[in-house]
Amino acid sequence: MTISGAGVAIEVVFLFVFFFCSEKRKRFKLGVTILVEVIFFAALVALVITLAHTWETRSAIVGGIAALASIVMYASPLASMKLVITTKSVEYMPLSLSVCSLVNSLCWSLYALMRMEIFILAPNGIGVLLGLLQIVLYAKYYKSSNCVEGKQVLVEVGFTQGNKKPISEA
Repeated sequence: MTISGAGVAIEVVFLFVFFFCSEKRKRFKLGVTILVEVIFFAALVALVITLAHTWETRSAIVGGIAALASIVMYASPLASMKLVITTKSVEYMPLSLSVCSLVNSLCWSLYALMRMEIFILAPNGIGVLLGLLQIVLYAKYYKSSNCVEGKQVLVEVGFTQGNKKPISEA
């Protein structure tokens, strides 16, 4: 609980800093995103408390949703990994972040194996695999990173395939 509480506190501070340093359009988008998340979690709590009457059922429901959220979090570097493969450059994938992600996932996976906690092991096991893949990509493309400086590199903006613009405009 202490680790989760500290993580929530750090995230709240980050969100406040991001919110106050962002332009108006991004503030609105962040506000809507947070509102949707609060409504989702309030509905989840209400449904779990009223419909799931045993601790095991509640744990399975909340654990499954938390594992799914963690998998989505660990899958987020897939966009930067795609960019690394496309540009053959690791310029947009810092090694320190990849190593820390791998070490974090590995530590939590070992803990989950010792406690036999599937809801911790599933997302962190995927995180270990994705972390290893990032390190392999970094090893493969780090020497060619200097070659793309003179080229106009394309980066994806948003989640759509057709919405691409040069980095200088991003």
